[in-house]
Amino acid sequence: MEPPDGNHQSRQPSYLRLHREGVLESRAGALRSLLGRCTLCPRRCGVDRLAGETGFCGAGPLARVASAGPHFGEESPLVGTRGSGTVFFSGCNLGCVFCQNADISHMRHGVDLDARQLAETFLAVQDKGCHNLNLVTPTHVVPQVLEALLLAIPMGFSLPLVYNCGGHESPETLALLDGIVDIYMPDLKLLDARPAARLLHAPDYPERAREAIVQMHRQVGDLALDERGIAYRGLLVRHLVMPGGLAATGRVARFLAREVSTHTYLNVMGQYHPCHHAADYPEIARRPSPLDLARALSAARQAGIRRLDR
Repeated sequence: MEPPDGNHQSRQPSYLRLHREGVLESRAGALRSLLGRCTLCPRRCGVDRLAGETGFCGAGPLARVASAGPHFGEESPLVGTRGSGTVFFSGCNLGCVFCQNADISHMRHGVDLDARQLAETFLAVQDKGCHNLNLVTPTHVVPQVLEALLLAIPMGFSLPLVYNCGGHESPETLALLDGIVDIYMPDLKLLDARPAARLLHAPDYPERAREAIVQMHRQVGDLALDERGIAYRGLLVRHLVMPGGLAATGRVARFLAREVSTHTYLNVMGQYHPCHHAADYPEIARRPSPLDLARALSAARQAGIRRLDR
């Protein structure tokens, strides 16, 4: 079911207007200033990344990119017929022991790019015909993304921006992205502090993720699709089903239905498999069973979520 009044909004990325008004440049400057004593995410490491110091995420003054190009494994409203234009950033502000992209997120494989090189990467993605620019794990490189955007726009860049994140976000950083991001796509992994501390190395994850998703929805609303079924604005939430119901999908779905919107586009994902350090944690050392997945989907429906993907 489509969200009510979802398609009345302008389909032109709103960052183009902010660029014309000089707001985008101002926001980029404000975000860059945070790197001097980094407070971009809830960890608030306080390191001087402009001087090359690194905190939890391992990132310094430049964005490190592992890969970029069309991706057809994302949700159908992003993929369409020409793919979602993913840019995978190395590093992460979470320490998930089951990370399925550990070579990128934890080992930080990739190449450091300056603002012009990153702008050229954005333009190359657009030139390949992708429907959007999908920024994968961008939380720790938001200032670098905006600096590149400032260079890319005068060269013709105009794709919708997808902010594809783990959900461990700072409200102050998100406020500076208001009107810049078109589509927010956060994970909502779990809402229990104990497994968040043990498995994500982030005991505050549940609280921070709830705050972030409410703020994201306030900025962009429910996911809106054009006549082709391609998303151009709104919120899309991902939730990974864990073995034995550890992720408590019902609780996640009830939060979304009651505090965000029953029209939240929720992808209940069943592809979890034990990798990275998962074998060291007995509770997640196996794949979810068919019963685990069936129960998760049923719980999401019972919670009142009307737009359910899998």
